[in-house]
Amino acid sequence: MSYADTRFIENCRDILENGVWDTDREVRPHWEDGTPAHTVKKFGIVNRYDLQKEFPILTLRRTYWKTAVDELLWIWQKKSNNVHDLNAKIWDEWADETGSIGKAYGYQLSVKHHYPEGDMDQVDRVLYDLRNNPASRRIMTNIYNFADLSEMHLYPCAYSMTFNVSGNVLNAILNQRSQDMLAANNWNVVQYAVLVHMMAQVSGLVPGELVHVIADAHIYDRHVPIVEKMLSAPQSPAPKFTVDPTVTDFYAFTRDSFKLEGYTPAPFADQIPIAI
Repeated sequence: MSYADTRFIENCRDILENGVWDTDREVRPHWEDGTPAHTVKKFGIVNRYDLQKEFPILTLRRTYWKTAVDELLWIWQKKSNNVHDLNAKIWDEWADETGSIGKAYGYQLSVKHHYPEGDMDQVDRVLYDLRNNPASRRIMTNIYNFADLSEMHLYPCAYSMTFNVSGNVLNAILNQRSQDMLAANNWNVVQYAVLVHMMAQVSGLVPGELVHVIADAHIYDRHVPIVEKMLSAPQSPAPKFTVDPTVTDFYAFTRDSFKLEGYTPAPFADQIPIAI
């Protein structure tokens, strides 16, 4: 059994058994047919994944991890806010006629700021500090920029990463304001686990823990039957994750720099509707 499976099952059972429904409120999200998309939620879920022990990918159903990595590179490496730079169609719902999602996600990481060492964007500042100031307690990114929220087509869900070096081990905290547990939970965990591996490798460090903090962890009403079926799905051991050891430049990684060996997810035939 994958540890990611264990945490997902525990989280979802807790939400379904002890969570709070918002059916007594007007909600912003809706289904494609216009019906309000209500949720049952838990506040303040924290999961810890030891990346030295295993790669945190679900086997309860397939996570399309190569597509998840592609989106990660789109945000963190290309620092793009245009869907034309992304291979998948996952952001098309929020793009305008030019393909832009506004001043969101990659745009925020691309903005340069002035430091004594020179002008750098948030990603390059993290890379600089990991190599030159590993004892710093200020190695972080934040894309929830209040000044630009009105020009974002979607407010950032996963909005902040804090990196911390202990000895030669790189640990990180991912802060997320909102999490669609079925559609996006493992997608984000996989992405930011890969990011920790990337940052560690190019900084001469070893990947350690990824701590995932979720403020509002929820299951949508139309997702409940699917989640309930998943809780009894067959499980497999976590696959082996490897990174091309020849890559030493963060901007040289591609989706093909990563491999999973022995990934055998359970069959999954359900279509997952996405609330918008």
